[in-house]
Amino acid sequence: MNKSELKEFLDEKVELYNNPNFIESDPIQIPHQFSLKEDIEISGFLAATIAWGNRKMIINNSKKMMDLMGNSPYDFVMSHSENDMEKLENFVHRTFNGGDFSTFIKGLQHIYKNHNGLEVVFSKNIEENSMQKSISEFKKTFFEINHQSRTQKHISDPLNNSAAKRINMFLRWMVRNDNKGVDFGIWKTIPTSALSCPLDVHSGNVARKLELLSRKQNDAKALSELDLNLRELDKNDPVKYDFALFGLGVFEKF
Repeated sequence: MNKSELKEFLDEKVELYNNPNFIESDPIQIPHQFSLKEDIEISGFLAATIAWGNRKMIINNSKKMMDLMGNSPYDFVMSHSENDMEKLENFVHRTFNGGDFSTFIKGLQHIYKNHNGLEVVFSKNIEENSMQKSISEFKKTFFEINHQSRTQKHISDPLNNSAAKRINMFLRWMVRNDNKGVDFGIWKTIPTSALSCPLDVHSGNVARKLELLSRKQNDAKALSELDLNLRELDKNDPVKYDFALFGLGVFEKF
């Protein structure tokens, strides 16, 4: 395929998958349960944090997280008691345990109390066409609280050569206004052009087959290469192609 054929092919796949039917099988359904901006942000951030492994398990465990917070995530973050925190102790999703969950609640409270919320922190340190420094600085801010060092692994650092798939997915949810009812577009201070594709095994394999990616590992260097190629297809909204790459990989076994 030449570039215009490739763009036409991928644009068709975006159209196919970027619609409300996508929600029912995706962790994005978790923030879709809420209407308050802060509830959407916090539930989305937590669901994205545990978004690795079996998708059904991710969704079920994300729902458990919401239940443990009384299905009012912002209220829980801002005004939980010690007794409330004890209820989180038995939570586990793969290597993310109750202690990590408690630390994340405290980190989020720190972000909202002392830094004016998630959007404000992520909207700092944006570079041209890149959120990588912003994500790295967010991680530092998030862990200004007392925490076990093991919990740090649950937020990726792109400046440490991570593709930061889960945070990039969360940013797509918050920033991108798709007018289709899937991505929320509630963050107005970050340009869609700065977003990166959530690179995982599915999108990576499809990108390689389509010659959008040559690097073998799914790391920050691979993400940079993929971003560059996707921006040639749409410089204003490159991350829309996540729907095409993911859909081709997961639903079409491309």
